[in-house]
Amino acid sequence: MEAGSGPTVLLVHSSVAGARQWRQLVSDLEDRFHLIAVNLFGYGRTPAWSGRSAQKLEDQARLVEAIAPKGNRKFSLIGHSFGGSVAMKAAAKLGALVDRLILLEPNPFYLLEQHGRHEAFGESVGLRDCVKNNGKADRWPVAAERFANYWGGDGTWAAMPDERRATFVEAMKPNFHEWDAVMNEATTLREWADRLPENTVVVSARETVRPIREIAELMQEHCPAWRYEQIPEGGHMAPLTHPDIVNPLLASILEGTKNRA
Repeated sequence: MEAGSGPTVLLVHSSVAGARQWRQLVSDLEDRFHLIAVNLFGYGRTPAWSGRSAQKLEDQARLVEAIAPKGNRKFSLIGHSFGGSVAMKAAAKLGALVDRLILLEPNPFYLLEQHGRHEAFGESVGLRDCVKNNGKADRWPVAAERFANYWGGDGTWAAMPDERRATFVEAMKPNFHEWDAVMNEATTLREWADRLPENTVVVSARETVRPIREIAELMQEHCPAWRYEQIPEGGHMAPLTHPDIVNPLLASILEGTKNRA
């Protein structure tokens, strides 16, 4: 997905979403920015992960590198959830070319284990195991129900019409491999602080799930030079469910009109 003119902004979607998750943001900002949304492995026309080896953030980051502006032109990078973790890796690889990095509820779960956040890490492991075990047994609707209710809140799955459920189940399949990427990364927060732009903004939701909340806490503790913003409502899926709150915040950050916290 590509639209608009002006400073370039690359967009990296969350799990089970694809580039289409950014349609409203693109519509809101295309009069001021040139927006390019990538499809990660298994979404849109991007081939599925082969499964011959465990997926790494490095693998997904190469897809972001492939759509980056050529000719040493700087750009901004936005990632949500799994896309936030991928955006971190891509920004570390692209270095000074990334002028601004915005992480919406990033999910590098491995950091919880690194820092002894055992209960929060165990919660993420439980969801991973549900996806992995049911995926292997081809019980994708079971995995999809747990996944939807975990991230969207109890009743999310029940509220979906049948057509939407069928689409969601199919979109779950790339997530099977994405867990390897966010569980097996080894980069420390000190290394992230050194490698990512000082102009990094972490946006979290007040009502988010525990693992994501504790990841944001760890980032704030170990990467104090970054900027931190909180969304008052909407939880982890606020970029999709509450664009009226999230998109104006993103616009203000990109335009540099919102003062640092």
